[in-house]
Amino acid sequence: MVSQLESAMDSLIKVFHTYSSKEGDKYKLSKAEMKSLLQGELSDFLAASKDPLVVEKIMSDLDENRDGEVDFQEFVVLVAALTVACNDFFVQCMKN
Repeated sequence: MVSQLESAMDSLIKVFHTYSSKEGDKYKLSKAEMKSLLQGELSDFLAASKDPLVVEKIMSDLDENRDGEVDFQEFVVLVAALTVACNDFFVQCMKN
């Protein structure tokens, strides 16, 4: 039986590779692939941002090695940061 955490890890890997395999290096997200992933998987977060350059800013923040692409390790930083922010939000809501 697969644990919830193992299932979540499997899902992260599958989502990343679903989008990264569309063009160029199949192990990295190009800007277009990252935009597609954000629109397909995190559309509510994008909709909440009124900044038309949000994808470019996310790419810039995540692309630590400045190669113009986001690898899996860089992608996991985004997922972790969003997960922490969501947890903080829900903890704060429960306190109020």
